[in-house]
Amino acid sequence: MLEPDRGLSLTIARVVQRLQGSSLHAQLERQARVSLHKPEIKLESLKEDIKDFLKTSGWEKKLQNAVYSELNVFPSPCHPAAPSEHIKEPLAYMRKAQGSWEKRILKSLNSMCTELNIPLAQKRPANEQKELLNKWNEMGTDEPDLSLFRPVYAPKDFLEVLMNLRNPNYENGEQPSFRNHLGLIQVPLKVKDIPELKEDFNELGLNIGQLGIDDSAQVPPEFFENEHVHVGQKVLAEQDSAAAQQYVRQGCPTALRADLWALILNISNQPEDILYYEQLKSNVIQHDLLVDNLIYKDVKLTASNDDYYFVFEDYLYQVLLCFSRDTSVLEHFTYSSATPPKSYIQGKLGMEEYAVFYPPNGVIPFHGFSMYVAPLCFLYHEPSKLYQIFREMYVRFFFRLHSISSHPSGIVSLCLLFETLLQTHLPQLFYHLREIGAQPLRISFKWMVRAFSGYLATDQLLLLWDRILGYNSLEILAVLAAAVFAFRAVNLMEVTSLAAAEAVLADLSTLKVMPLLQIFLFATVT
Repeated sequence: MLEPDRGLSLTIARVVQRLQGSSLHAQLERQARVSLHKPEIKLESLKEDIKDFLKTSGWEKKLQNAVYSELNVFPSPCHPAAPSEHIKEPLAYMRKAQGSWEKRILKSLNSMCTELNIPLAQKRPANEQKELLNKWNEMGTDEPDLSLFRPVYAPKDFLEVLMNLRNPNYENGEQPSFRNHLGLIQVPLKVKDIPELKEDFNELGLNIGQLGIDDSAQVPPEFFENEHVHVGQKVLAEQDSAAAQQYVRQGCPTALRADLWALILNISNQPEDILYYEQLKSNVIQHDLLVDNLIYKDVKLTASNDDYYFVFEDYLYQVLLCFSRDTSVLEHFTYSSATPPKSYIQGKLGMEEYAVFYPPNGVIPFHGFSMYVAPLCFLYHEPSKLYQIFREMYVRFFFRLHSISSHPSGIVSLCLLFETLLQTHLPQLFYHLREIGAQPLRISFKWMVRAFSGYLATDQLLLLWDRILGYNSLEILAVLAAAVFAFRAVNLMEVTSLAAAEAVLADLSTLKVMPLLQIFLFATVT
Protein backbone atom coordinates (compact mmCIF):
# COMPACT_ATOMS: atom_id res chain seq x y z
CA MET A 1 0.00 0.00 0.00
CA LEU A 2 1.07 3.59 -0.62
CA GLU A 3 1.13 6.21 2.16
CA PRO A 4 -1.52 8.90 1.44
CA ASP A 5 1.08 11.65 0.83
CA ARG A 6 3.08 9.47 -1.55
CA GLY A 7 -0.10 8.49 -3.42
CA LEU A 8 -1.17 12.12 -3.73
CA SER A 9 2.20 13.24 -5.10
CA LEU A 10 2.14 10.39 -7.65
CA THR A 11 -1.40 11.36 -8.71
CA ILE A 12 -0.39 15.02 -9.11
CA ALA A 13 2.69 14.05 -11.15
CA ARG A 14 0.59 11.82 -13.44
CA VAL A 15 -2.13 14.47 -13.99
CA VAL A 16 0.50 17.14 -14.76
CA GLN A 17 2.25 14.79 -17.20
CA ARG A 18 -1.06 13.97 -18.93
CA LEU A 19 -2.14 17.60 -19.25
CA GLN A 20 1.24 18.86 -20.47
CA GLY A 21 0.72 17.50 -23.97
CA SER A 22 -2.92 18.57 -24.24
CA SER A 23 -4.44 21.38 -26.27
CA LEU A 24 -5.60 22.95 -22.98
CA HIS A 25 -1.96 23.35 -21.93
CA ALA A 26 -1.17 25.17 -25.19
CA GLN A 27 -4.26 27.40 -24.77
CA LEU A 28 -3.30 28.27 -21.18
CA GLU A 29 0.23 29.21 -22.30
CA ARG A 30 -1.19 31.37 -25.08
CA GLN A 31 -3.58 33.14 -22.69
CA ALA A 32 -0.77 33.74 -20.18
CA ARG A 33 1.32 35.38 -22.93
CA VAL A 34 -1.63 37.52 -24.03
CA SER A 35 -2.16 38.67 -20.43
CA LEU A 36 1.39 40.09 -20.28
CA HIS A 37 0.21 43.01 -22.46
CA LYS A 38 -2.58 43.94 -20.05
CA PRO A 39 -2.02 47.00 -17.82
CA GLU A 40 -3.16 45.20 -14.63
CA ILE A 41 -0.27 42.71 -14.92
CA LYS A 42 2.68 44.10 -12.92
CA LEU A 43 6.22 42.75 -13.20
CA GLU A 44 6.80 42.70 -9.41
CA SER A 45 3.72 40.46 -8.87
CA LEU A 46 3.77 38.70 -12.24
CA LYS A 47 2.96 35.17 -11.05
CA GLU A 48 0.02 36.16 -8.85
CA ASP A 49 -1.38 38.59 -11.46
CA ILE A 50 -1.34 35.95 -14.20
CA LYS A 51 -3.04 33.49 -11.82
CA ASP A 52 -5.73 36.09 -11.08
CA PHE A 53 -6.21 36.77 -14.79
CA LEU A 54 -6.64 33.06 -15.57
CA LYS A 55 -9.12 32.83 -12.69
CA THR A 56 -11.28 35.79 -13.75
CA SER A 57 -11.22 34.86 -17.45
CA GLY A 58 -12.58 31.35 -16.78
CA TRP A 59 -9.42 29.40 -17.67
CA GLU A 60 -8.85 28.22 -14.10
CA LYS A 61 -12.29 26.55 -14.19
CA LYS A 62 -11.39 24.80 -17.46
CA LEU A 63 -8.17 23.53 -15.85
CA GLN A 64 -10.11 22.31 -12.79
CA ASN A 65 -12.54 20.42 -15.03
CA ALA A 66 -9.66 18.80 -16.94
CA VAL A 67 -7.99 17.70 -13.66
CA TYR A 68 -11.32 16.38 -12.34
CA SER A 69 -11.86 14.45 -15.57
CA GLU A 70 -8.41 12.83 -15.28
CA LEU A 71 -9.07 11.83 -11.67
CA ASN A 72 -12.41 10.27 -12.64
CA VAL A 73 -10.99 8.22 -15.50
CA PHE A 74 -7.61 6.97 -14.30
CA PRO A 75 -7.26 4.53 -11.40
CA SER A 76 -5.51 5.43 -8.15
CA PRO A 77 -1.73 5.08 -8.53
CA CYS A 78 -0.17 1.72 -7.68
CA HIS A 79 3.08 1.33 -5.82
CA PRO A 80 5.93 2.61 -8.07
CA ALA A 81 7.52 -0.86 -8.02
CA ALA A 82 4.31 -2.56 -9.25
CA PRO A 83 4.56 -3.85 -12.85
CA SER A 84 2.35 -2.23 -15.50
CA GLU A 85 0.06 -5.25 -15.80
CA HIS A 86 -1.00 -4.69 -12.16
CA ILE A 87 -2.41 -1.30 -13.17
CA LYS A 88 -4.43 -3.08 -15.86
CA GLU A 89 -5.60 -5.89 -13.56
CA PRO A 90 -4.11 -6.90 -10.18
CA LEU A 91 -5.27 -10.55 -10.23
CA ALA A 92 -3.18 -12.91 -12.36
CA TYR A 93 -5.98 -15.41 -13.05
CA MET A 94 -8.23 -12.59 -14.34
CA ARG A 95 -5.43 -11.40 -16.67
CA LYS A 96 -4.96 -14.95 -17.92
CA ALA A 97 -8.72 -15.43 -18.53
CA GLN A 98 -8.95 -12.11 -20.39
CA GLY A 99 -5.93 -13.08 -22.52
CA SER A 100 -7.43 -16.42 -23.58
CA TRP A 101 -10.83 -14.75 -24.28
CA GLU A 102 -9.07 -12.24 -26.56
CA LYS A 103 -7.32 -15.09 -28.43
CA ARG A 104 -10.70 -16.72 -28.97
CA ILE A 105 -12.24 -13.51 -30.36
CA LEU A 106 -9.28 -12.94 -32.68
CA LYS A 107 -9.42 -16.55 -33.87
CA SER A 108 -13.12 -16.10 -34.68
CA LEU A 109 -12.35 -12.89 -36.62
CA ASN A 110 -9.45 -14.46 -38.53
CA SER A 111 -11.44 -17.58 -39.43
CA MET A 112 -14.23 -15.38 -40.82
CA CYS A 113 -11.61 -13.48 -42.80
CA THR A 114 -10.23 -16.77 -44.24
CA GLU A 115 -13.64 -18.33 -44.93
CA LEU A 116 -14.95 -15.29 -46.81
CA ASN A 117 -11.58 -14.56 -48.42
CA ILE A 118 -11.82 -10.90 -47.38
CA PRO A 119 -8.76 -8.96 -46.16
CA LEU A 120 -8.86 -7.36 -42.71
CA ALA A 121 -8.26 -3.97 -44.37
CA GLN A 122 -7.95 -2.62 -47.90
CA LYS A 123 -7.94 0.72 -49.66
CA ARG A 124 -11.24 1.56 -51.32
CA PRO A 125 -11.18 2.18 -55.11
CA ALA A 126 -11.67 5.87 -56.05
CA ASN A 127 -15.22 5.35 -57.35
CA GLU A 128 -16.21 3.57 -54.11
CA GLN A 129 -14.72 6.40 -52.04
CA LYS A 130 -16.75 8.96 -53.98
CA GLU A 131 -19.93 6.92 -53.62
CA LEU A 132 -19.47 6.53 -49.84
CA LEU A 133 -18.80 10.26 -49.43
CA ASN A 134 -21.98 11.12 -51.34
CA LYS A 135 -24.17 8.87 -49.21
CA TRP A 136 -22.42 9.53 -45.86
CA ASN A 137 -25.62 10.94 -44.33
CA GLU A 138 -27.86 8.19 -45.65
CA MET A 139 -25.90 4.98 -45.18
CA GLY A 140 -29.02 3.36 -43.73
CA THR A 141 -30.54 3.20 -47.21
CA ASP A 142 -27.80 0.76 -48.24
CA GLU A 143 -28.67 -2.92 -48.27
CA PRO A 144 -25.32 -4.73 -48.52
CA ASP A 145 -25.41 -8.52 -48.46
CA LEU A 146 -24.31 -9.35 -44.91
CA SER A 147 -25.71 -12.88 -44.77
CA LEU A 148 -22.22 -14.44 -44.64
CA PHE A 149 -21.03 -12.23 -41.77
CA ARG A 150 -21.78 -13.23 -38.20
CA PRO A 151 -21.16 -11.37 -34.92
CA VAL A 152 -17.77 -12.34 -33.48
CA TYR A 153 -19.54 -13.12 -30.21
CA ALA A 154 -22.78 -12.43 -28.37
CA PRO A 155 -23.31 -11.73 -24.63
CA LYS A 156 -24.33 -15.36 -23.96
CA ASP A 157 -20.93 -16.58 -25.25
CA PHE A 158 -19.22 -14.15 -22.88
CA LEU A 159 -21.36 -15.35 -19.96
CA GLU A 160 -20.18 -18.94 -20.56
CA VAL A 161 -16.58 -17.72 -20.17
CA LEU A 162 -17.38 -15.86 -16.93
CA MET A 163 -19.14 -18.93 -15.52
CA ASN A 164 -15.95 -20.94 -15.93
CA LEU A 165 -13.74 -18.40 -14.13
CA ARG A 166 -12.01 -19.85 -11.07
CA ASN A 167 -9.44 -18.54 -8.64
CA PRO A 168 -6.76 -21.30 -8.54
CA ASN A 169 -5.83 -20.34 -4.95
CA TYR A 170 -9.38 -20.78 -3.76
CA GLU A 171 -10.19 -24.37 -4.70
CA ASN A 172 -11.06 -26.15 -1.47
CA GLY A 173 -10.73 -29.78 -2.33
CA GLU A 174 -13.37 -32.28 -3.39
CA GLN A 175 -16.25 -30.78 -1.39
CA PRO A 176 -17.29 -27.39 -2.77
CA SER A 177 -19.07 -25.28 -0.21
CA PHE A 178 -22.83 -24.68 -0.29
CA ARG A 179 -22.23 -21.06 -1.36
CA ASN A 180 -20.32 -22.21 -4.45
CA HIS A 181 -23.29 -24.16 -5.72
CA LEU A 182 -25.84 -21.38 -5.88
CA GLY A 183 -24.84 -18.74 -8.43
CA LEU A 184 -23.17 -18.99 -11.81
CA ILE A 185 -20.21 -16.75 -10.85
CA GLN A 186 -17.71 -18.72 -8.78
CA VAL A 187 -14.97 -16.20 -8.03
CA PRO A 188 -14.44 -14.69 -4.57
CA LEU A 189 -14.62 -10.93 -5.16
CA LYS A 190 -15.71 -8.41 -2.53
CA VAL A 191 -19.06 -6.90 -3.46
CA LYS A 192 -21.22 -4.47 -1.49
CA ASP A 193 -24.23 -5.40 0.60
CA ILE A 194 -27.41 -3.29 0.85
CA PRO A 195 -26.25 -1.13 3.82
CA GLU A 196 -23.07 -0.21 1.88
CA LEU A 197 -25.07 0.47 -1.29
CA LYS A 198 -27.49 2.65 0.71
CA GLU A 199 -24.54 4.69 1.92
CA ASP A 200 -23.04 4.98 -1.58
CA PHE A 201 -26.35 5.91 -3.23
CA ASN A 202 -27.72 7.95 -0.32
CA GLU A 203 -28.91 10.72 -2.70
CA LEU A 204 -31.45 8.23 -4.07
CA GLY A 205 -33.13 8.05 -0.63
CA LEU A 206 -36.90 8.13 -0.17
CA ASN A 207 -36.86 11.59 1.43
CA ILE A 208 -34.75 13.27 -1.29
CA GLY A 209 -36.36 14.75 -4.40
CA GLN A 210 -35.71 12.77 -7.61
CA LEU A 211 -36.46 13.28 -11.26
CA GLY A 212 -38.17 10.10 -12.38
CA ILE A 213 -40.52 9.86 -9.37
CA ASP A 214 -44.08 11.11 -9.88
CA ASP A 215 -45.28 11.24 -6.30
CA SER A 216 -42.58 12.72 -4.06
CA ALA A 217 -43.93 12.66 -0.49
CA GLN A 218 -42.21 15.83 0.71
CA VAL A 219 -43.12 18.39 -1.97
CA PRO A 220 -45.34 18.34 -5.07
CA PRO A 221 -43.24 17.11 -8.01
CA GLU A 222 -43.65 20.32 -10.07
CA PHE A 223 -42.15 22.40 -7.20
CA PHE A 224 -39.13 20.12 -7.00
CA GLU A 225 -38.74 20.05 -10.81
CA ASN A 226 -38.87 23.84 -11.12
CA GLU A 227 -36.31 24.29 -8.35
CA HIS A 228 -34.12 21.49 -9.77
CA VAL A 229 -34.14 23.10 -13.24
CA HIS A 230 -33.18 26.45 -11.67
CA VAL A 231 -30.22 24.82 -9.83
CA GLY A 232 -29.21 22.99 -13.04
CA GLN A 233 -29.05 26.27 -14.95
CA LYS A 234 -26.79 27.70 -12.23
CA VAL A 235 -24.51 24.63 -12.43
CA LEU A 236 -24.22 25.09 -16.21
CA ALA A 237 -23.52 28.81 -15.82
CA GLU A 238 -20.69 27.97 -13.39
CA GLN A 239 -19.24 25.36 -15.83
CA ASP A 240 -18.09 23.17 -12.94
CA SER A 241 -17.74 19.44 -13.75
CA ALA A 242 -17.71 18.30 -10.11
CA ALA A 243 -20.89 20.26 -9.30
CA ALA A 244 -22.59 18.85 -12.42
CA GLN A 245 -21.66 15.30 -11.39
CA GLN A 246 -23.17 15.83 -7.93
CA TYR A 247 -26.28 17.47 -9.43
CA VAL A 248 -27.18 14.62 -11.85
CA ARG A 249 -27.41 12.13 -8.97
CA GLN A 250 -30.98 13.42 -8.57
CA GLY A 251 -31.59 13.21 -12.31
CA CYS A 252 -31.24 15.64 -15.21
CA PRO A 253 -34.05 17.83 -16.55
CA THR A 254 -34.56 16.81 -20.19
CA ALA A 255 -33.69 20.25 -21.56
CA LEU A 256 -30.37 20.41 -19.67
CA ARG A 257 -29.20 16.79 -19.95
CA ALA A 258 -27.07 17.12 -23.11
CA ASP A 259 -25.12 20.10 -21.73
CA LEU A 260 -24.74 18.61 -18.24
CA TRP A 261 -23.41 15.29 -19.55
CA ALA A 262 -20.95 17.14 -21.81
CA LEU A 263 -19.79 19.19 -18.80
CA ILE A 264 -19.30 16.07 -16.63
CA LEU A 265 -17.38 14.33 -19.44
CA ASN A 266 -15.42 17.55 -20.12
CA ILE A 267 -16.44 17.65 -23.81
CA SER A 268 -16.53 21.13 -25.35
CA ASN A 269 -16.42 20.33 -29.11
CA GLN A 270 -13.63 22.75 -29.98
CA PRO A 271 -12.67 23.42 -33.65
CA GLU A 272 -9.75 20.96 -33.29
CA ASP A 273 -12.19 18.26 -32.07
CA ILE A 274 -14.39 18.80 -35.12
CA LEU A 275 -11.31 18.63 -37.36
CA TYR A 276 -10.24 15.36 -35.66
CA TYR A 277 -13.67 13.88 -36.35
CA GLU A 278 -13.39 14.92 -40.01
CA GLN A 279 -9.99 13.18 -40.22
CA LEU A 280 -11.55 9.98 -38.86
CA LYS A 281 -14.32 10.32 -41.44
CA SER A 282 -11.76 10.63 -44.25
CA ASN A 283 -10.06 7.45 -42.92
CA VAL A 284 -13.40 5.64 -43.22
CA ILE A 285 -13.88 6.95 -46.77
CA GLN A 286 -10.38 5.82 -47.84
CA HIS A 287 -10.12 2.38 -46.22
CA ASP A 288 -12.47 -0.55 -45.97
CA LEU A 289 -12.11 -2.73 -42.83
CA LEU A 290 -13.61 -6.15 -42.19
CA VAL A 291 -15.04 -4.79 -38.90
CA ASP A 292 -17.12 -2.31 -40.94
CA ASN A 293 -19.26 -5.27 -41.98
CA LEU A 294 -19.61 -6.35 -38.34
CA ILE A 295 -20.78 -2.81 -37.51
CA TYR A 296 -23.30 -2.81 -40.38
CA LYS A 297 -24.56 -6.23 -39.34
CA ASP A 298 -24.90 -5.24 -35.68
CA VAL A 299 -26.86 -2.06 -36.43
CA LYS A 300 -29.15 -4.01 -38.77
CA LEU A 301 -29.74 -6.73 -36.15
CA THR A 302 -30.29 -4.43 -33.16
CA ALA A 303 -30.96 -0.67 -33.46
CA SER A 304 -32.66 -0.91 -36.87
CA ASN A 305 -35.28 -3.21 -35.36
CA ASP A 306 -35.81 -1.09 -32.25
CA ASP A 307 -38.93 1.08 -32.01
CA TYR A 308 -36.97 3.88 -30.31
CA TYR A 309 -33.72 3.87 -32.23
CA PHE A 310 -34.34 2.84 -35.87
CA VAL A 311 -34.48 6.51 -36.93
CA PHE A 312 -30.84 6.99 -35.88
CA GLU A 313 -29.41 4.30 -38.15
CA ASP A 314 -27.28 6.79 -40.16
CA TYR A 315 -25.83 8.37 -37.01
CA LEU A 316 -24.89 4.94 -35.67
CA TYR A 317 -22.94 4.02 -38.80
CA GLN A 318 -21.11 7.37 -38.79
CA VAL A 319 -20.14 7.20 -35.11
CA LEU A 320 -19.15 3.51 -35.03
CA LEU A 321 -17.17 3.55 -38.29
CA CYS A 322 -15.21 6.59 -37.08
CA PHE A 323 -14.76 4.98 -33.64
CA SER A 324 -13.13 1.89 -35.19
CA ARG A 325 -10.41 4.14 -36.73
CA ASP A 326 -9.74 6.25 -33.63
CA THR A 327 -6.28 5.41 -32.25
CA SER A 328 -6.80 7.73 -29.25
CA VAL A 329 -9.11 5.00 -27.85
CA LEU A 330 -5.99 2.80 -27.42
CA GLU A 331 -5.04 4.94 -24.43
CA HIS A 332 -7.77 3.34 -22.27
CA PHE A 333 -5.90 0.00 -22.46
CA THR A 334 -3.44 1.39 -19.87
CA TYR A 335 -6.17 0.95 -17.22
CA SER A 336 -8.26 -1.80 -18.86
CA SER A 337 -7.61 -5.51 -18.28
CA ALA A 338 -7.88 -5.96 -22.06
CA THR A 339 -5.06 -5.69 -24.62
CA PRO A 340 -5.66 -4.41 -28.15
CA PRO A 341 -5.49 -7.21 -30.76
CA LYS A 342 -2.62 -7.18 -33.27
CA SER A 343 -2.50 -8.17 -36.88
CA TYR A 344 0.39 -8.38 -39.33
CA ILE A 345 0.97 -6.76 -42.70
CA GLN A 346 0.38 -9.32 -45.47
CA GLY A 347 3.31 -11.71 -45.88
CA LYS A 348 4.98 -10.56 -42.62
CA LEU A 349 3.22 -12.85 -40.14
CA GLY A 350 4.96 -13.08 -36.78
CA MET A 351 7.39 -10.19 -37.45
CA GLU A 352 6.79 -7.73 -34.63
CA GLU A 353 8.01 -4.67 -36.58
CA TYR A 354 5.16 -5.28 -39.06
CA ALA A 355 2.49 -5.72 -36.37
CA VAL A 356 -0.39 -3.23 -36.26
CA PHE A 357 -3.36 -2.89 -33.93
CA TYR A 358 -6.53 -4.18 -35.55
CA PRO A 359 -8.97 -2.56 -35.64
CA PRO A 360 -7.01 0.70 -35.16
CA ASN A 361 -8.93 1.51 -31.94
CA GLY A 362 -8.27 -1.99 -30.52
CA VAL A 363 -11.99 -2.74 -29.95
CA ILE A 364 -13.69 -5.59 -31.85
CA PRO A 365 -17.46 -4.92 -31.85
CA PHE A 366 -19.80 -7.67 -30.64
CA HIS A 367 -23.53 -8.31 -30.97
CA GLY A 368 -25.33 -5.33 -29.37
CA PHE A 369 -22.34 -2.94 -29.37
CA SER A 370 -24.25 -0.27 -31.34
CA MET A 371 -26.75 0.01 -28.47
CA TYR A 372 -24.13 1.90 -26.44
CA VAL A 373 -24.44 4.74 -28.97
CA ALA A 374 -28.16 4.66 -29.79
CA PRO A 375 -29.56 6.44 -26.66
CA LEU A 376 -27.02 9.28 -27.04
CA CYS A 377 -28.57 10.11 -30.44
CA PHE A 378 -31.58 11.50 -28.57
CA LEU A 379 -29.34 14.10 -26.92
CA TYR A 380 -26.77 15.08 -29.56
CA HIS A 381 -27.56 15.85 -33.18
CA GLU A 382 -24.19 17.21 -34.20
CA PRO A 383 -22.11 14.19 -35.34
CA SER A 384 -18.73 15.32 -33.97
CA LYS A 385 -20.17 16.07 -30.51
CA LEU A 386 -22.20 12.84 -30.48
CA TYR A 387 -18.99 11.02 -31.38
CA GLN A 388 -16.92 12.61 -28.59
CA ILE A 389 -19.58 11.95 -25.95
CA PHE A 390 -19.81 8.28 -26.97
CA ARG A 391 -16.03 7.85 -27.04
CA GLU A 392 -15.72 9.34 -23.54
CA MET A 393 -18.61 7.20 -22.22
CA TYR A 394 -16.91 4.15 -23.70
CA VAL A 395 -13.43 4.77 -22.22
CA ARG A 396 -14.92 5.63 -18.82
CA PHE A 397 -17.66 3.03 -18.50
CA PHE A 398 -18.74 0.76 -21.33
CA PHE A 399 -15.40 -1.02 -21.91
CA ARG A 400 -15.79 -2.56 -18.42
CA LEU A 401 -18.96 -4.36 -19.55
CA HIS A 402 -17.15 -6.63 -22.01
CA SER A 403 -13.76 -7.28 -20.40
CA ILE A 404 -12.83 -9.69 -17.60
CA SER A 405 -11.54 -7.85 -14.53
CA SER A 406 -11.88 -7.58 -10.76
CA HIS A 407 -12.84 -3.88 -10.90
CA PRO A 408 -16.01 -3.05 -8.85
CA SER A 409 -17.66 -1.71 -12.03
CA GLY A 410 -16.40 -4.64 -14.16
CA ILE A 411 -18.94 -7.11 -15.50
CA VAL A 412 -17.68 -9.96 -13.25
CA SER A 413 -18.28 -7.88 -10.09
CA LEU A 414 -21.66 -6.70 -11.41
CA CYS A 415 -22.76 -10.31 -12.00
CA LEU A 416 -21.60 -11.32 -8.52
CA LEU A 417 -23.28 -8.28 -6.94
CA PHE A 418 -26.54 -9.12 -8.73
CA GLU A 419 -26.46 -12.76 -7.63
CA THR A 420 -25.48 -11.87 -4.06
CA LEU A 421 -28.29 -9.30 -3.72
CA LEU A 422 -30.85 -11.82 -4.98
CA GLN A 423 -29.54 -14.67 -2.82
CA THR A 424 -29.49 -12.47 0.27
CA HIS A 425 -32.80 -10.65 -0.11
CA LEU A 426 -34.92 -13.00 -2.21
CA PRO A 427 -33.53 -16.45 -1.26
CA GLN A 428 -36.77 -18.33 -2.05
CA LEU A 429 -37.01 -16.80 -5.51
CA PHE A 430 -33.33 -17.46 -6.23
CA TYR A 431 -33.59 -21.08 -5.08
CA HIS A 432 -36.82 -21.64 -7.04
CA LEU A 433 -35.37 -20.29 -10.30
CA ARG A 434 -32.20 -22.27 -9.81
CA GLU A 435 -34.14 -25.49 -9.21
CA ILE A 436 -36.11 -25.14 -12.44
CA GLY A 437 -32.92 -24.46 -14.45
CA ALA A 438 -33.57 -20.72 -14.85
CA GLN A 439 -30.51 -19.20 -13.21
CA PRO A 440 -31.38 -15.47 -12.82
CA LEU A 441 -28.05 -14.33 -14.29
CA ARG A 442 -28.84 -16.10 -17.58
CA ILE A 443 -31.72 -13.64 -17.97
CA SER A 444 -30.21 -10.45 -16.53
CA PHE A 445 -26.73 -10.72 -18.08
CA LYS A 446 -27.75 -9.22 -21.42
CA TRP A 447 -29.37 -6.24 -19.64
CA MET A 448 -26.18 -5.42 -17.75
CA VAL A 449 -23.80 -5.94 -20.70
CA ARG A 450 -25.81 -3.38 -22.68
CA ALA A 451 -26.30 -1.07 -19.66
CA PHE A 452 -30.06 -1.74 -20.20
CA SER A 453 -29.98 -0.02 -23.60
CA GLY A 454 -32.72 -1.47 -25.81
CA TYR A 455 -34.57 -2.92 -22.81
CA LEU A 456 -35.89 0.15 -20.95
CA ALA A 457 -37.95 2.99 -22.43
CA THR A 458 -35.51 5.74 -23.48
CA ASP A 459 -36.63 8.33 -20.89
CA GLN A 460 -36.05 5.72 -18.15
CA LEU A 461 -32.71 4.64 -19.61
CA LEU A 462 -31.45 8.24 -19.62
CA LEU A 463 -32.50 8.62 -15.96
CA LEU A 464 -30.47 5.47 -15.21
CA TRP A 465 -27.43 6.74 -17.15
CA ASP A 466 -27.71 10.07 -15.24
CA ARG A 467 -26.90 8.09 -12.11
CA ILE A 468 -24.05 6.16 -13.77
CA LEU A 469 -22.42 9.51 -14.58
CA GLY A 470 -23.34 11.01 -11.20
CA TYR A 471 -21.78 8.18 -9.19
CA ASN A 472 -19.02 7.38 -11.70
CA SER A 473 -19.94 3.73 -11.25
CA LEU A 474 -21.79 0.93 -13.06
CA GLU A 475 -22.84 -0.85 -9.85
CA ILE A 476 -26.33 0.63 -10.17
CA LEU A 477 -26.89 -1.70 -13.17
CA ALA A 478 -26.66 -4.77 -10.90
CA VAL A 479 -28.94 -3.13 -8.31
CA LEU A 480 -31.56 -2.37 -10.98
CA ALA A 481 -31.35 -5.93 -12.38
CA ALA A 482 -32.01 -7.31 -8.88
CA ALA A 483 -34.83 -4.77 -8.37
CA VAL A 484 -36.53 -5.95 -11.60
CA PHE A 485 -36.53 -9.54 -10.31
CA ALA A 486 -37.91 -8.35 -6.95
CA PHE A 487 -40.68 -6.43 -8.76
CA ARG A 488 -41.73 -9.48 -10.79
CA ALA A 489 -41.09 -11.96 -7.96
CA VAL A 490 -44.72 -13.09 -7.52
CA ASN A 491 -45.02 -14.07 -11.19
CA LEU A 492 -41.55 -15.64 -11.23
CA MET A 493 -42.40 -17.89 -8.26
CA GLU A 494 -45.08 -19.52 -10.42
CA VAL A 495 -42.95 -20.32 -13.49
CA THR A 496 -41.63 -23.83 -14.11
CA SER A 497 -39.05 -23.32 -16.87
CA LEU A 498 -36.37 -20.93 -18.15
CA ALA A 499 -38.56 -20.05 -21.15
CA ALA A 500 -41.45 -19.07 -18.85
CA ALA A 501 -39.14 -16.98 -16.64
CA GLU A 502 -37.79 -15.22 -19.72
CA ALA A 503 -41.35 -14.54 -20.87
CA VAL A 504 -42.19 -12.86 -17.53
CA LEU A 505 -39.13 -10.60 -17.94
CA ALA A 506 -39.28 -10.17 -21.72
CA ASP A 507 -40.70 -6.62 -21.71
CA LEU A 508 -39.09 -4.04 -19.41
CA SER A 509 -40.30 -1.05 -21.44
CA THR A 510 -43.09 -0.18 -18.98
CA LEU A 511 -40.84 -0.15 -15.88
CA LYS A 512 -39.97 3.03 -13.98
CA VAL A 513 -36.33 2.97 -12.94
CA MET A 514 -36.27 5.30 -9.93
CA PRO A 515 -39.18 3.77 -7.95
CA LEU A 516 -37.68 0.30 -8.49
CA LEU A 517 -34.24 1.38 -7.24
CA GLN A 518 -35.67 3.26 -4.25
CA ILE A 519 -37.93 0.40 -3.17
CA PHE A 520 -35.16 -2.18 -3.49
CA LEU A 521 -32.50 -0.13 -1.69
CA PHE A 522 -34.46 1.88 0.85
CA ALA A 523 -37.82 0.20 1.42
CA THR A 524 -36.58 -3.39 1.73
CA VAL A 525 -36.10 -4.64 5.29
CA THR A 526 -32.44 -5.63 5.72
